[in-house]
Amino acid sequence: MQVALAEEGFSGGTQGIFGPKTLAAVQAYQLQNGISSPAGNFYVVAGPQTLSSLGLSSSSSPAVAGVSTGSASGVIGTAESYIGTPYQWGGTTSAGFDCSGFIQTVYAQHGKQLPRTVAQMWSATSPVSNPQPGDLVFFETRTGPSHAGIYVGNNEFIHAGASTGVTVSDMTSAYWSNAYLGARR
Repeated sequence: MQVALAEEGFSGGTQGIFGPKTLAAVQAYQLQNGISSPAGNFYVVAGPQTLSSLGLSSSSSPAVAGVSTGSASGVIGTAESYIGTPYQWGGTTSAGFDCSGFIQTVYAQHGKQLPRTVAQMWSATSPVSNPQPGDLVFFETRTGPSHAGIYVGNNEFIHAGASTGVTVSDMTSAYWSNAYLGARR
């Protein structure tokens, strides 16, 4: 979306972060093009009318930003900025995250909406055989998909662990390799 905005002369940068500059670019684009619903930006993504006007659609892009190197590195950079944040059941802020709240918060900052729970994320994404940086990796720590993180490469993922808070873990460790369900995007 940032590239499409820049091509239209509304640049908030193309770093993959939907921050205040991108929001200002979206709002300026909406104003100039008579798009009257800035409420479409409530969840830090442009609304469907704005995306359509830019020649984009929310259904044509993957749910997770693991598709391009730029967006994946931006997502991973944001995720890494939270390393050390404590774990909190139901947490969705830098005061404390649970695993799905962490993922949802990180991707929202990059214009990607994901469901709230791990099981819902599993259902809303598609399987991939070879995880790429930025893909979601899922684990069965209880029955069904019950833990998830963001794949960073080299068999490592970043996640909010109940005993560790936000950290990077090795997927080949005995614990995580036994619990691994698969990667999705």
